[in-house]
Amino acid sequence: MARTRLRDLVANPRVAAALTLGFASGLPFNLPDSTLQAWLSTLDMDIRTIGWFTLVGAPYAFKFLWAPLLDRYALPVLGRRRGWMLLLQLLLAALIAVLGLQGERLGVGAPGEAVYAVAAIALFIAFVSATQDIVIDAYRADTLRPEERGVGSTATQVGYRVATWITGALALILSDVIGWRNTYLLMAVVMGATVLFTWAAPEPERVAPRPRTLAAAVTEPLREFMGRPGAWALLALIVLYKFGDAFALKLVTAFLIKGVGFTALEVGAISKTVVITLTLLGTFVGGVLLARLGLFRSLLFFGILQALTNLLYALLAATGKSTVLMVIALGFDNFAGGMGAAAFVAFLMGLCDVRFSAFQYALLSALASVARNFLGPPAAYLVDAVGWSSFFTITFFTAIPGLLVLVMLRRQVDKLDE
Repeated sequence: MARTRLRDLVANPRVAAALTLGFASGLPFNLPDSTLQAWLSTLDMDIRTIGWFTLVGAPYAFKFLWAPLLDRYALPVLGRRRGWMLLLQLLLAALIAVLGLQGERLGVGAPGEAVYAVAAIALFIAFVSATQDIVIDAYRADTLRPEERGVGSTATQVGYRVATWITGALALILSDVIGWRNTYLLMAVVMGATVLFTWAAPEPERVAPRPRTLAAAVTEPLREFMGRPGAWALLALIVLYKFGDAFALKLVTAFLIKGVGFTALEVGAISKTVVITLTLLGTFVGGVLLARLGLFRSLLFFGILQALTNLLYALLAATGKSTVLMVIALGFDNFAGGMGAAAFVAFLMGLCDVRFSAFQYALLSALASVARNFLGPPAAYLVDAVGWSSFFTITFFTAIPGLLVLVMLRRQVDKLDE
């Protein structure tokens, strides 16, 4: 089986497209969020301001609102999905370059209008990036055959994680060598090059008819999902499952730089490399254990591990700067997070009706990102009030409600394995 999947990954054009478009999807994710957070931290901005900047990721939580438009309408080039991808990738490249050019206006005591301009550009990048995710998710659902979905999902995760390492770890390293402005300009060039992946991606073998009206593109998938038993409880589980993990990680870059005193170069060279390596390893291990344990037990086991790893950050905050402890905390956290992501994506896919997978996946994944996108300001204020060590201890307890809802929904989750 492993040899077949490796051969498919290399030779199958649909799986290869999942890999390369996963890269295109992951590339802009960090640039308006954690990487910008690191940039602002090096400018000695206060933690509350940085906390408000984390809200630029809000479009990921609301992307389902405009997903029906992308189902209903198509551009006149490259088919229903690829035309949108091409346009959005060119727009992202331009916006990332503009964000980099704002570096000349930023600095200690930067004028307020410069900060607002950076926030506005970052928010627009997140909006366009979230829109690209909608289209790529829909393209993958339209293109992959049923027997290719497993290896296609793995390929997507690999491409996505490599891209986030480039705009996370590598970007932080480059910022110490060529400066933040040139780093963002270089990332813009890389983003622009992803149009080649879109151009080379194959069209779906079967082109699904577009919804005849916008109303049909919205109401039918909603009616189908909300008609299921326990629909509201399932939505609560989607929001709460990774709540504690998202709460702890929202300010982790600022914590490593401002809280315990690591430099941006150290964070890029050590922590971000640990993140990509252990996350990928956790994703593969999680996939193996998922097949053996089943969906419910995997979600429960991985969720408990995710909660426990938050306590390692509390230990690092209490101990002070320690490279060994930083590597241990980040390593265990991202290994558990990778396993949790493997099970959680399988859970979301299992909830989607194949007739409405594009809109339903956009809706469910947006709900799953609520905690990640809106916890920045309260996390920053909580850190300011109780300190880093107590903050990470509190995040451990915020993970418990999601696990309790999961136990309550065991029957519904078990049915997804049937």
